[in-house]
Amino acid sequence: MSPTCADVGPTTVLSSSSPSPLPPPARDTATRAHRRRRHGRRCGAARIDTPRAHPSSSTPRRRRGVNDDDVDVARDVADDMEKMTIATAAGEGGATPEGGAGDATNATGVGADSDDDGDDDAPGTTDDTTDGEKKKKKKKKKKKKAGGAVKIGPGGKQTKPPTIPVSTLFPSGEYPVGQILEHHAHNLWREGDEEKRELERIEYGNYNEARQCAEVHREVRAYIQEWVKPGMKYIDVCETLENSVRKLIEERGLEAGVAFPTGCSKNHVAAHWTPNGGDESVIDKDDVIKFDFGVQVKGRIIDCAFTKTFNDMYDPLLKAVNEATECGIRAAGIDVRLCDIGAQIEEVMESHTVEINGKEYPVKCCRNLNGHSIDPYRIHAGKSVPIVKGGVETKMEEGEYYAIETFGTTGRGYVIEDGECSHYMKNYDVGHVPLRLPRSKQLLGTIDRNFGTLAFCKRYLDRIGETRYGMALKNLCDNGIVQPYPPLCDIKGSYVAQYEHTILLKPSSGVEVLTRGDDY
Repeated sequence: MSPTCADVGPTTVLSSSSPSPLPPPARDTATRAHRRRRHGRRCGAARIDTPRAHPSSSTPRRRRGVNDDDVDVARDVADDMEKMTIATAAGEGGATPEGGAGDATNATGVGADSDDDGDDDAPGTTDDTTDGEKKKKKKKKKKKKAGGAVKIGPGGKQTKPPTIPVSTLFPSGEYPVGQILEHHAHNLWREGDEEKRELERIEYGNYNEARQCAEVHREVRAYIQEWVKPGMKYIDVCETLENSVRKLIEERGLEAGVAFPTGCSKNHVAAHWTPNGGDESVIDKDDVIKFDFGVQVKGRIIDCAFTKTFNDMYDPLLKAVNEATECGIRAAGIDVRLCDIGAQIEEVMESHTVEINGKEYPVKCCRNLNGHSIDPYRIHAGKSVPIVKGGVETKMEEGEYYAIETFGTTGRGYVIEDGECSHYMKNYDVGHVPLRLPRSKQLLGTIDRNFGTLAFCKRYLDRIGETRYGMALKNLCDNGIVQPYPPLCDIKGSYVAQYEHTILLKPSSGVEVLTRGDDY
């Protein structure tokens, strides 16, 4: 292209050597105007471009001039485009020239706010649409209300079976305090002692975790007592109970979960029986079932049990055992000798007689079964609470947790190990024991990771995917690493009942019955 004249639209560039600008031929002007009109239709506006010399040109820039005819043509095109814009806007229901599109036109002939004005007055932005948006917002609020059907707070609504974690029902993180029993007369001074009060304040976190476990136990057992019926499989009942515990405590491995297998020993079986995998045993209407299950948080174990029957004939037996358990709780306290508690329990228990199927039986204590102290991750912590007279003279101490449990029977009052074993527990004090079988080493690792020193059963091994573990488990038992706990049975044909509570001996305020509920 010649550096003296460049045809680039509505503007003509002239070189400094040109004496005066010359008007272009009429044909060229019409052609350029036609091109501008086409360009305006595509872009929606007319514009005047200012060309620049090509960067490859060696000719220096020249002074720019504009032809008068070109200016006139540009103005005509701009006027035509403005009329087209107004007409289009009017046809679509947009703003009129008086309504703002013409008033807001900028120097290029395009309304700067034309888009916004068009949106404001478009058919989709009428009052009806605004009302529709409000209705949509209201619907969303209703959905949120529908999603929050569960009442949150102490005593809030729980599902059946229980599925809502107690941390949700108690968002403050503070759980109900159990029943508080005053200290015995020789310990009343503790209630006003500031040092003992401070000890309780320091231990508040541990107390609260134990209360959380107790609340889980109360809610689960309330459902089980109402739900269990004759004809149900024992294994289904146990799994329902344990799954409810896991949900309510928000199971987190060894940090929180089920403390030991659910005992559902029936009739003459006093303790330590739970169905193994594949067991098809069914609840009978004349069964006397001892439901014994536990909950733990950070190893703090709550151990509590009750007896369930479906025949009023057994009520006197249940009453005798419950009264004996309550007697043991009242007798417990700091500096109380364990043998004294056993003597009081036996006196209450054996003061009862019961009539079953037309025959009268004296209620006897199962003399070789005991309550026990509880430590973190250790269900049997070393001290035993007898239920007959003549035990050791060891004393209870402040800060200790105890499971006070009693067993009353219509049999001989002495239990033996009998039947297929289901309960196992790793020995708390066991050291390193060399194992030769690789499968035993592998199973021991699984036990350490999933149960630690908490009790477990074969169903729990099945649940985590272990198979063909019989020989390895026996090898661990033979080497003293794992202790088996077979079912404990009185004579066949007899009936055994059980009640149990977990208590805490607090330094200042007294004895707290952590698992106390409205049921027992």
